[in-house]
Amino acid sequence: MLTYAVRRILFSLPIVLVASFVLFVAVRATFDPLGKLRQSRDPEVLQRETERLGLNKSVPEQYLLWLKGIVTGNWGVSTRTGGDVRSLIGSALWPTLQLVFWGVLFAMLIAAFVSVYSAVRQYSAGDHVLTALSYVGIALPAFWFGLVLIQLLAVLPRQKLGLSDPPLYFVGLHSPGSSGFDLDYLRHLVLPVLTLTITLVASWSRFGRASMLDALSSDYVRTARAKGVPRRQVILRHAARNSLAPFLTVVALDAALLFGGLVVTEQIYSIPGMGRLFLDSLLAGDVFVLLPWMLVVAVAVVVCNLIADLSYALLDPRVRLR
Repeated sequence: MLTYAVRRILFSLPIVLVASFVLFVAVRATFDPLGKLRQSRDPEVLQRETERLGLNKSVPEQYLLWLKGIVTGNWGVSTRTGGDVRSLIGSALWPTLQLVFWGVLFAMLIAAFVSVYSAVRQYSAGDHVLTALSYVGIALPAFWFGLVLIQLLAVLPRQKLGLSDPPLYFVGLHSPGSSGFDLDYLRHLVLPVLTLTITLVASWSRFGRASMLDALSSDYVRTARAKGVPRRQVILRHAARNSLAPFLTVVALDAALLFGGLVVTEQIYSIPGMGRLFLDSLLAGDVFVLLPWMLVVAVAVVVCNLIADLSYALLDPRVRLR
C-alpha cells in the first residue's frame, strides 16, 4: 500500500503542475499585480517592481519564477495586507481544517447510519421521513440556514435571559480567549459545524442509501442469507462494509472541495478561514494570495483522492492496489 501511495503521489505531481500553470495564466490575465502601483503614477517605482517581480519576462518564465518561490518557501507579500502570503494561508488553513474535520466527521457518521437504516427499512415510514428531510436539507441555502441557526440557537435564547446578542468570531483551540476545557472554542464552533453537518448529511445519506440498496441486492448477500448467516451480520459485515467504499469516495471528494468552498459559512460566522481569505483576496485583486491559495486547494484534492483510493482497499477485500 505504501508503494501504491508513493506512486500515486508521483503521478499526481504533473497534474498539479499543469493545473497550477493554467491557473497562473488565468489569474495573471484577469488581475494586474501592479494595479495599485499604477495609480501612484511613479514610473521609477513601477519599473523597479516590474523587474523585481519578473513581470517583464514571458509567461512561462514568470511561472517558473513563481514556482521556484513556492518550493523555496518565498510565497510573496500580500498587496492587500502587506503580510507574508505563506503566513496568511497557514493561519487561514487551520480554522478551515478544524471546521472541515468536525463537520465531515459528524456528517459521515450520521449519514452512514441514516443510509443503512433507510436501505434496510426501504419504503417504511421512517424511510419516507428521512427522505423528505434529506430533500429539505439539500434545498436549504447555506447563508439562510446559517442565519436561522444564529437567531434560533444564539440570539433568541440570550434575549430571553436578558443578555446582549453574542458576538460572532472564531475562538481557536487553546487560544487566549478560551476558558476551562476550551469551552469557548466548542461554543463558537458548534453553529458552523451544525450548518455544515446538516448540509452534508442531506446529500451523503441519499448516495449512501442507494449504495446500500445495491449491496443488499447483490449475489454475495443473497448467498450469505441462504447459508443462514444472522441478519445483523449480513447487514453490517457484508452489505454495509462493501457499500461504504463508494460512500467514502464521495465523502473524500466533497471534503477536498470544502477546503475552498466554505466561503458562505465562514463569512456568516466570521471564521478567518480559507474561504473568507479567498473572497477578500478576490475582491482586492490580490494575485499573490490567490495563486498559492489555489495551489493549496489543488493539493488538498489530490490528497483526499488518494485517501479515497486507499479506503477502497481497506473496506473491500476484492480491491487490490498495484
